[in-house]
Amino acid sequence: MSELERWIRDYLDELRRQNASEMTLATYGVDLRQFLEYFSRGGLEPPAPAGFEVLELREWLGHLYGLGLDKTTIRRKLAAVRSLFEHCLRRGAIRVNKAKLLATPRLPRRLPSVPTEEQTNTLIDAVAQRKLERPYPERDLALLEVLYGCGLRISELEGMNMEDLDLREGWVRVRGKRKKERQVPIPGRALEALRRYLACRRAAPGETAVFVNHRGKRLSVRGAHKILHLYAVALAGDSSIHPHSLRHAYATHLLNAGADLRAIQELLGHASLSTTQKYTQVSLRELMDVYDKAHPRA
Repeated sequence: MSELERWIRDYLDELRRQNASEMTLATYGVDLRQFLEYFSRGGLEPPAPAGFEVLELREWLGHLYGLGLDKTTIRRKLAAVRSLFEHCLRRGAIRVNKAKLLATPRLPRRLPSVPTEEQTNTLIDAVAQRKLERPYPERDLALLEVLYGCGLRISELEGMNMEDLDLREGWVRVRGKRKKERQVPIPGRALEALRRYLACRRAAPGETAVFVNHRGKRLSVRGAHKILHLYAVALAGDSSIHPHSLRHAYATHLLNAGADLRAIQELLGHASLSTTQKYTQVSLRELMDVYDKAHPRA
C-alpha cells in the first residue's frame, strides 16, 4: 500500500469519527480513490503527500476538465483533495497544503427555483383531497406536510425516528449534516397530518422510522423522491418540483412573511449565514418581478 493510500484511509477514518454523513463518506471516498488512481496509472508509485508539487496537481485538475466534467463536480473533487491535504497538514505529514494554491472553478450564480405559496399550497391541498388514487394517502400527505412545514432535507426526513417526535409539544428532533441535531417546530397542518398517518402506520416489528414503505421498513430517500415526483407531475404538471424545492419554499416564504434571517438559519440547520442569505436574493428577485409587472414606468 502506498503512503498516499494510507493517508486517504486515515482521513476517511477521521471523517467517520467526526460523524460525517454516509453520503459525504461515499462521495469523498470515490473522489479520493480516483485521485489515487490518476497518480498510480501505468503501475507507478503515487507521490507521498509531501512529494506533491503544484504543477502535478494542476495537471490532475486539467485532466478533470478534459473529461468534460461540470464545474460543480470538479469543485467537489478539488474540495476532497484539499481536505485530505489539510488533514495531512494537521498531522505533520506536510508543511504546506499545496492543493489550496489551485484556482477553484467559478460557477455562474444560480438562484434556487422556488414554488410560490399558491403553488405549494395547491399541490399539498390536492394531495389532502386525494385527487390521485394511492395506497398510502395518509403517509404521503404527512410526508409533504413535514417537508414543507419543517423545511427538512430529504435525508433528514428519511432519518426521522419515532422517538424524535414530540407531538404533544409540536417539535421534532432533526439530525442534519455531520449528525448535528436541532429542534424544529411542527406547524399545525403537518402535526394533524402526522397524527392521522401514525394512527394507521404499518411498520415491521422493531422498525423505528417514522416514514415506512409498503414492506413496513424505513422509506428510502429514493422512495420519498418518487412519491413527491409522482404527485408533482400528476397534480401540478411540474416535473421540476423535488424535495429540496419544498425546503427552498419553506425558507423563502418565511422570509417573505418577515421572519428573521438568523432564525431561518437555525431552523434550516445551516452552519453559515451566507448559505441562508441566498433566500434574500430569491425574495428580491420576486419583488422585482412584481415591480416589473405592476409599475407603469417599469
